[in-house]
Amino acid sequence: MKSFLLLLAALVPLCGGLVSCASQVKARRPVSYHFEYGRTAMLKDGIAYAPKNAPAAVKRAIAAGNRLQSMPYKWGGGHAKFEDYGYDCSGSVSYVLREAGLIKGCIPSKDFFGYGKKGEGKWITLYVRNGHVFMTVAGLRLDTGGPGGESGPRWKTATRQGRGHVMRHPSGY
Repeated sequence: MKSFLLLLAALVPLCGGLVSCASQVKARRPVSYHFEYGRTAMLKDGIAYAPKNAPAAVKRAIAAGNRLQSMPYKWGGGHAKFEDYGYDCSGSVSYVLREAGLIKGCIPSKDFFGYGKKGEGKWITLYVRNGHVFMTVAGLRLDTGGPGGESGPRWKTATRQGRGHVMRHPSGY
């Protein structure tokens, strides 16, 4: 039995858990921001503004992301307690989704491989790879890493490579 479990562990795909890489939609192009009236969030002085026609959950997600803008990066932040003094990548994404009413609790980055539906969402898309997750909400990227400045969860307009990430989205968004 022990050798079977070792073999199974060796065969588990790197794309996370027991979710098959073949069943995932991989990002093939960079994640870029360009403003489109009525479709994307606007960023001014570090604060995001949702399009007026965005669903209520998207507006709540943007408001939650705005509350994280001054928070520092903290490894494990947002996992032990929902209101923390700093957040890591999955803590940030979990906070935004939870405040939007799209999850309960907090999810570690690898578990986002099985979250929601596969592929790009209309309003919210998660980009997941081993060890990191970031998201776009109404076209604006919320990320703790990559190009575009400070450490900690921030709205970013700089282009980030999407390759190597699997795209997931909340059902209906």
